[in-house]
Amino acid sequence: MGFQVYKFGGASVQNAEGVKNLVKVLEQTQVEDLVIVISAMGKMTNALEDVVASYFDANAKTDTIETVEAFHHNIALELFENPSAPVFKQIQALLEELKGFLQRNKSPDYNFVYDQVVIYGELLSTTIVNAFLEKEGYRTTWHDVRDYLKTDTNYREGKVDWELTMRNLSRKLPKKGIQLTQGFIASDPNGFSTTLGREGSDYTAAIIAYCLNAERVTIWKDVPGVLSADPRYFEHVTLLNFISYQEAIELAFYGASVIHPKTLQPLQRKEIPLFVKSFLNPEQPGTQVSVGTLIEPLIPCYIRKTDQVLIALSSLDFSFMAEENIGEIFKLLGMFKMKVDLIQNSAISFSVCVDNKYKNLDALVAKLRADFKVTVHENVSLYTLRHATDEALAKLEKDKEILLKQVMQNTVQLVSL
Repeated sequence: MGFQVYKFGGASVQNAEGVKNLVKVLEQTQVEDLVIVISAMGKMTNALEDVVASYFDANAKTDTIETVEAFHHNIALELFENPSAPVFKQIQALLEELKGFLQRNKSPDYNFVYDQVVIYGELLSTTIVNAFLEKEGYRTTWHDVRDYLKTDTNYREGKVDWELTMRNLSRKLPKKGIQLTQGFIASDPNGFSTTLGREGSDYTAAIIAYCLNAERVTIWKDVPGVLSADPRYFEHVTLLNFISYQEAIELAFYGASVIHPKTLQPLQRKEIPLFVKSFLNPEQPGTQVSVGTLIEPLIPCYIRKTDQVLIALSSLDFSFMAEENIGEIFKLLGMFKMKVDLIQNSAISFSVCVDNKYKNLDALVAKLRADFKVTVHENVSLYTLRHATDEALAKLEKDKEILLKQVMQNTVQLVSL
């Protein structure tokens, strides 16, 4: 079998048992030529976000670097037992590097500081996992993905420089043996760290696979594969055995959390199959994403996105919402970095459901109110039903206060409180 890419997310390496289980996956799959992409352990990205928050606001009651240090130190103690093992010095060196940045930094740019801090989650996790694999007898090579994966200076959502990244990967990253590196992180032309957006480790795996012409990519999750709905929100979910690239991109666009939206496009271009499998049951087939049938089995799929904002606009003088009005609205949405998840317009109104990721809602609304009547509903949920049936739609609508409904050919979207 040829060269492959494995990606292990934070849930799969959230503790010492998870790291040991990663070794079991490698033992069962027996892939010799492999790039392993690993996320930060557990909820460590959230903890490092707290470090950033406390850096900008000393009164913020958040996790500290000491919390980050204790978390990784305790996992390493479970894995290595001997506190004099080299990995402890490696962990400490990374933490001292992080502390040094926070002491020296002069930039007031939150997004820049965010990227320089949160990347340590991935650096720490891969350092620990690599050391444990070596302890278990694996010959692995640790790589700093920032030496290969290059982006622009759009911090927290770096745009990949594909030409330079492909050149770096094809020249420097071996396709033989086991190579281990980080997901989610990259670097800009000045050598500063960048990130690819939350959950960007899947995207990293796809970038590496595309640039090196991998045979396949496997994303190891805490679920058996891609399900017809998120079991946290819906009952009676079903495993999807097969999904086409097109259908998977649609599901990801609407917010399905199993596959990162950007992951599928590079894989589709080279028709590299993607497998989503359980790291607890690696022998099970999981879900395959590739060329072929749209979806199998063909059943309704439910997606829920929480913490959304519904903004309803109308002209102050009840005139038509003309093209120039809508153009101005989209210009402002882009300016304030609002991710648009749904739009609906009529002759005199325009509604948009957005993700207020960058906390710019108040500034956006203040701008909009100069030209429009504005109504805002915060903390709403956006539901998407793919391959809708009357029965599935009735089930979705039951006991909900629906603020907006949009029906397309085989997709229905609802915004509700």
